[in-house]
Amino acid sequence: MKKVIFRGVGTAIITPMKENGEINYPVFKKLLDRQADGGADAVVVAGTTGENATLDDDEHLELVEFAVKEIDGRIPVIAGAGSNNTAHAVWMSQECEKIGVDGLLHVTPYYNKTSQEGLYRHFRACAQATGLPVILYNVPSRTGVNILPETYRRLSEIDSIVGCKEASGNFSQIAGIAALCGENLTIYTGNDDQITTALALGAQGVISVVGNLLPRETHDICQAYFDGNCEESKRLQLKYLELMQALFMDVNPIPVKQAMRAMGYDVGECRLPLCDMDSVKTERLLQVLRDYGLVEESVKE
Repeated sequence: MKKVIFRGVGTAIITPMKENGEINYPVFKKLLDRQADGGADAVVVAGTTGENATLDDDEHLELVEFAVKEIDGRIPVIAGAGSNNTAHAVWMSQECEKIGVDGLLHVTPYYNKTSQEGLYRHFRACAQATGLPVILYNVPSRTGVNILPETYRRLSEIDSIVGCKEASGNFSQIAGIAALCGENLTIYTGNDDQITTALALGAQGVISVVGNLLPRETHDICQAYFDGNCEESKRLQLKYLELMQALFMDVNPIPVKQAMRAMGYDVGECRLPLCDMDSVKTERLLQVLRDYGLVEESVKE
C-alpha cells in the first residue's frame, strides 16, 4: 500500500486578506494554529478555497512557506500546485518541494478541456517532477473536465500519485475509482455533505471547507467511522449538514470567508472577480451560523 498522507480532515484553508488585498499573515498564523491545535489532520494551502487563482507565483510560494514554518511538523502541509499549463505546474511543484511541504495537490487542467490521455500525461509529468506524494483533484464543476475511473487506474500505477480529492459529487464514480484502484489510491471526498457516504465506499477522509469553521467536529465525523461507529458518523454528518450546505450557497470561498468574518476572524474579502454575497444570502448564512451557535444573535455583517 502506498503512503497515506493523512486520514480524516484536511482543511482547505482560506487565505486572509487585508483591505488593500495583501495577504494578512498575522491572521493566517492564527488560522493555521487553530487548525493544527484544533483537530485538523492536515491543511491544504493555496488551493481553490485559498484563492490560488488570484495569487501570483511569489505570493503563492510565500504563503506555502509561511504555512510550513508555522505548522512546524504538527500536521501535514499539502500545497496546491496545479495549473492548466503543465510546464508551470511542474515548476510550481519543484518550488514547493524546496520549501518542504508534505505533499502536493494537482487540479485537473481547467479551461483547456483536455482528453483523458492528456490528463494522464499532464499528471504523470507533474508526479515525476518531484519526490513528493501527489493528490489529484477532480472538480468538474469548476474545471470543465472529469477524470474517469479508468484514467485514475492508470494514474494510480505511478508510484508518487497516492491519492485523489474527488469533488464530482458522483458516488458511482467514487465506487468505480475504489473498485479499480484499490489500495493504490487513497480517496478523499471534496464534498463536506458527503463525508460519511464516501467513507462507506472506501474514502479515507475529506479535504474540507467546513473544516475552516469546525476542524474538530469535521475530524470527528471521520474518526467515528474509522472507530466502527457508523451511526455516530452519520449523526454528526446530518447534524452539520445545513451548515455545510450553507457554505456553498455561493461560489467557494465567498461564503466561508464571510462566515469566518462573522465569527470574529479578520480574514477580509475575496479578491476580485469574487465578491461578497448580496444582503439576502448574507442574512441567510448568518442565520445558519446563529442556529449552530457560531455567532451571537446580534451579529450582522
